[in-house]
Amino acid sequence: MRSRTFIGIACASLLALGGCGGGDDTVAQQPAAPGGGSSQPDPPVVQPEEVRAQDSRVFTVNEASLPFAALAATPDTDRWWGVLEGAGYRIEVPRNWNGMLVMYAHGYAGTGAALTGASPTIRAHLVAQGYAWAASSFSRNYYDVRAGVEDTNALALAFVDIARQNGRVLSAPSRTYIVGTSMGGHVAAAAVDAETLETANHKVRYNGAVPMCGVLGDTELYDYFGAYQIAAQQLAGLPVTSWPAANWAQIAPTVQAALFTSFPTATTPQGDKLKAIVKHLTGGERPMFDEGFAGSMTATAWGTFGRDGTINGILNRDGYDTRHIVYQFDSDPALSPVEQVFNDAAYRLTPDPEANRLRRDGLRWFPKTNARIGVPVVTLHTLGDMYVPFSMEQIYKRRALAAGTSQWLVQRAIRGVSHCDFTDAEQVDAFQAMVNWEQNGIKPDGDDVLDAAAVAQPTFGCRFSSTPRTGTCPAI
Repeated sequence: MRSRTFIGIACASLLALGGCGGGDDTVAQQPAAPGGGSSQPDPPVVQPEEVRAQDSRVFTVNEASLPFAALAATPDTDRWWGVLEGAGYRIEVPRNWNGMLVMYAHGYAGTGAALTGASPTIRAHLVAQGYAWAASSFSRNYYDVRAGVEDTNALALAFVDIARQNGRVLSAPSRTYIVGTSMGGHVAAAAVDAETLETANHKVRYNGAVPMCGVLGDTELYDYFGAYQIAAQQLAGLPVTSWPAANWAQIAPTVQAALFTSFPTATTPQGDKLKAIVKHLTGGERPMFDEGFAGSMTATAWGTFGRDGTINGILNRDGYDTRHIVYQFDSDPALSPVEQVFNDAAYRLTPDPEANRLRRDGLRWFPKTNARIGVPVVTLHTLGDMYVPFSMEQIYKRRALAAGTSQWLVQRAIRGVSHCDFTDAEQVDAFQAMVNWEQNGIKPDGDDVLDAAAVAQPTFGCRFSSTPRTGTCPAI
């Protein structure tokens, strides 16, 4: 086993995966004009893109974090690590490689300057089954999904050459899949979206994807955070009058005290209304909601309050949008007079149309998950997650229906309380279901996330949850 920093990428290997550097940028040579001049017109002037806060931040790969040991159960592998285009990477290839590659996209790594190595959550299964895998640290921290997609794709394109540089000659993978958790779930869903293939600088055509606990509603996650804060302040008698709420740090304890007798486990009467609003913002009546609302992810969601809508400098302008939000105190979709008054009084956030527009230099700053998909996608989501809520799955399914691509999407609900609270078995089952679908045409079973009556059933989520979660399932 050897390691090295790898910089050069051979175009021949990139083309095997569907891309080379910036994509289809080759310009055909034109014949010379009479007299020796050129008939080619002057190239168009491309206006430079804006500079945002994220662009000025400096990140450094912590190379000491990249080396990793073999698993005791599967020691016969080649393992390489290094730096590619400002991102650290890890790669593992079994000696009995099955010819397929799995790219892993990690979750949110915070706002620190150090970039660290990552390994797939299902590494043991992948290696045991003969899959090669590769994972990037991404070249930037913060919630930078654009960097996550580009760096993961760049690593996939460099896979064969990195192997060759380390003394192992491999053919191009017969199939390349992508899996990811949390922010990495957003990366995985965006990576197989048609918009990414159209606009990314590093283009990879994946054969299938498994986004887990992913931000499948992209910016609508932040709409939820904004709506949540607006509802909390209004119910506490301190309504939002401008955005961001300039005095949030000062009023936060008062707002919380008005809504909870013990945060987040016990609510006041006004807090009961907030709990009902959050239930419907996060996916509606369903098992595990009560446990999730009383759990740690509620505090994590509250930690987003008080911010502007730039997503910590990923955008230059406010991207929050609550114009479509409907605040409900009960399960009746028709608004009662009390609900109507509340909705009429709620401060509404309108995004700047320039905040997350298409970019001239690659992906959007906050890549979209439009569900413009043409390969098998199997998703996992816990029902009790209050941070990246189950409603992300419902948004994604509606987008797939609107795009006419729902035949490529299977979704599975898991009876977990926390964010990305999956067992190994649940993740492996989802991955194998996707692979079997892609290779053998056998579409796996999933849950209907848009059937409100089914979602509200006490047994919802039991079908794909593994032990010990089944202990939360009522006897049938």
